[in-house]
Amino acid sequence: MKNHDIVEKNIGLMVVLVIVAISFGSLVEIVPQFFLPQTSEPVENLKPLAAVELEGRDIYIREGCHVCHTQMVRPLRAEVERYGHYSVAGESVYEHPFLWGSKRTGPDLARVGQRYSDTWHKAHLYNPRNVVPESNMPAFPWLFDAKLDGKYTAKKMEALRKVGVPYTDEDIAGAQEAVKGVTEIDALVAYLQQLGLLFTHKR
Repeated sequence: MKNHDIVEKNIGLMVVLVIVAISFGSLVEIVPQFFLPQTSEPVENLKPLAAVELEGRDIYIREGCHVCHTQMVRPLRAEVERYGHYSVAGESVYEHPFLWGSKRTGPDLARVGQRYSDTWHKAHLYNPRNVVPESNMPAFPWLFDAKLDGKYTAKKMEALRKVGVPYTDEDIAGAQEAVKGVTEIDALVAYLQQLGLLFTHKR
């Protein structure tokens, strides 16, 4: 009892002990994950994003799409029934930063690839109410006019290669040409259309 009194009456000591407890718990829970193959190795057939898809991902982040849409299907029956195969760490090993998220103002997009046509996505992004009348998603009409120049695409790939994304010299050399002149809407749709395709048919 006296030991409890000492801790409970000394706020500085309590803070230190709480930090120690949280740190120990984090080490036990998180550090082992770094060494498990299923969390550190890519799933079968995983490939890095193509140049246009990579630019589309950056537009997705820039426009805040990840704030309202998660890319993380939890391993619960209701989630799997609605969205498809639950998310696994191995499909995100080339993601920098991760876009898992935790808040769903809109539906999860982890398995949205090829569920809708390019035309549907474009109509939806131009004005969501045209295809989903009850939607509260903002419209993104400027994406249809803005074009990419690919000025920094190769540099992005080089940076990603340094952290383990297996871009080849050919990928990097052809990046600017692949992206130059592509509209932002086409890049964003290209990114969306490849999401989750490795797991689309796994139930």
